[in-house]
Amino acid sequence: MTKNIFTIIMGLLFSCTSVEAQERTSIHGLSYTSITGEKIDMSSYKGKHILIVNVASECGFTSQYEDMQKLHEQYKNELVVIGFPCNQFGGQEPGSASSIQTFCSSNFGVEFPMSEKIDVKGDKQHPIYQWLSKKEANGQSSSSVKWNFQKYLINPEGQLIDFFYSTTKPLSSKITSHIGS
Repeated sequence: MTKNIFTIIMGLLFSCTSVEAQERTSIHGLSYTSITGEKIDMSSYKGKHILIVNVASECGFTSQYEDMQKLHEQYKNELVVIGFPCNQFGGQEPGSASSIQTFCSSNFGVEFPMSEKIDVKGDKQHPIYQWLSKKEANGQSSSSVKWNFQKYLINPEGQLIDFFYSTTKPLSSKITSHIGS
């Protein structure tokens, strides 16, 4: 009898620990402010992969916006692409929210979600990037953002799959192989 009660209690404790660990490693508990000033809960993307990319308008990798838009269109039912403008690398995103929007729309036809301009590293690092870059938060791996257009891929349950440096193109099989067809 005592052994059965012990087994039940341990099972309940393990279940609680698993739920807490899952919540801790899910990005769905976070939010960001869109480029137009609206609060967006990451939980609204549950059930889809999420590709998070720190972007800049005056970078050598800026042409990746085109493939990010193609990825957005090709996998619109399975994936959300989100651009996070950042001016921390070579001052390559100096513009205002409206100039960033105009640039992305007129040059690359960007229709995927964009955040307000944020910091992806340092003392003012955005909470989403704190989660992305710290293993104790995401449960997968630690990383540092090296340059513009570094990519982070999240699974439909809100867990980090992997990150990819700027040289990995958005349509690379390293990314698309995780999404499906």
